[in-house]
Amino acid sequence: MKIKRKLLIWYKKNGRDLPWRKTRDPYKILVSEVMLQQTQVPRVLLYYKKWLKRFPNWSALARATNADVIREWAGLGYNRRALALRDIAKNFRYRLLKPVSSQDWQTFKGIGPYTAAALAVFTRTERVMPIDTNIRRVLGRLLLGNPWPDPKLDEKLQARAEPMIRGKNFDLIPQALFDLATSICKKVPDCALCPLRNDCPAAKTFLSGTMKTPNALIKKSNENIHRNKKFPDRIYRGRILRLVQESSRALRVSQIGSMIDTTFDSSLDQPWLEAMIGRLEADQFIKRQGRTIRLY
Repeated sequence: MKIKRKLLIWYKKNGRDLPWRKTRDPYKILVSEVMLQQTQVPRVLLYYKKWLKRFPNWSALARATNADVIREWAGLGYNRRALALRDIAKNFRYRLLKPVSSQDWQTFKGIGPYTAAALAVFTRTERVMPIDTNIRRVLGRLLLGNPWPDPKLDEKLQARAEPMIRGKNFDLIPQALFDLATSICKKVPDCALCPLRNDCPAAKTFLSGTMKTPNALIKKSNENIHRNKKFPDRIYRGRILRLVQESSRALRVSQIGSMIDTTFDSSLDQPWLEAMIGRLEADQFIKRQGRTIRLY
């Protein structure tokens, strides 16, 4: 297939050298996929090997406490991912029939269609295209001529992409598409540099300079921001959790407000602080004992 050949030639020269691309171990691949959710590759590279040293396999992670995984995850953000990953490890450890296909992987709570497909294709147990935002963008433009494809097209893209994942190098195609998406076929693509520009029906329109980015693609933040605070609540919750992670003893709630926000006003902001602590407790990140908190 001409497109596949061009893509692999480009990938051989320009593909990123990433540690999770050198293994077929489903555990190591899952760790990378969960870390890469909402986190840029350079940051994940700082944590990936460190995590595997601390939790080298399913069993080691399955035995970990909430406090263990939260401490090791500190700095990656979106801490629920760490607990979800540990819970998947517990589930995996006690299954007699180990997952092989993407359908098998989707029976695990916390693993959706994309991650399930990624696990299947990168362990080379199934020829399937994992479709996330990046791959959807490239394939939508390349196979359908749609410059702004949405998830409703995923089933159609799976069918149209099937010829691309035939042959011995089928697991390299998604990796090549990832790298093409992040370096060239971005939201506003640089089609002139794309190895597939002559094969892509959307490239001609982009190269004409007449294409405009739809307003619907410009995301508006819907995060909660308290009163006159500079950042959304998730930033301050992250600061609370970091304080607890770094403390060798329980922290007094009365100390925390001024430690996470220099403009903290106890008369106006205490209910806000209590609500954030309550949410962290409900999510099992911290434990509250009277007027002190510590890791769960």
